[in-house]
Amino acid sequence: MAGQETFVKIPKERVGILIGPEGKVKQEIETKLNVKLDIDKEGSVCIKLPENIPDPSVFLRAKDIVTAIGRGFPPETAFRLIRNEDDIFDMIDLRLIFGRSESDIKRVKGRIIGTEGKTRKLIEELTEADVVVYGHTIGIIGSFEESDAARNAVQMVIDGCQHHTVYNYLQKKRTELKKQKLELWEKPPE
Repeated sequence: MAGQETFVKIPKERVGILIGPEGKVKQEIETKLNVKLDIDKEGSVCIKLPENIPDPSVFLRAKDIVTAIGRGFPPETAFRLIRNEDDIFDMIDLRLIFGRSESDIKRVKGRIIGTEGKTRKLIEELTEADVVVYGHTIGIIGSFEESDAARNAVQMVIDGCQHHTVYNYLQKKRTELKKQKLELWEKPPE
């Protein structure tokens, strides 16, 4: 993978956010992950990996961060992927489910966001994942378990489940996740 490059396309309106004030966001991604980003004003981003890089997985991490910012996450939230290497970026493309039906996509986005953002906020609070609804996508950043719980909750909303059913699922998952974290924390070192 060393010396390779890949391309990511992001919406034009997100280019300035990816670059950041005085180029600080772009610079932080390049510095922390040892990659080079070439960004054009149309939203094409070329991610280049230098030769002889010790950990080529940063290439995929950089791609996830660029995609996450492009799909609506603030840079500070996307940098969660740098701060915690166990965190993942997941994305649900509503066009793959509803095709080009703007009315179905708009309806489901409204259900996922909820009145005054309540549903999205509850998904975030109860899973500890970050969730963004942007364009035709739902973005999720969190640990595998957190992201999986958030994805399942979003899928339940997409499938038409009533909100109270989704909230009950989330409460149950929160209890399970807290129990898992407690068990890991209490586990004696080997």
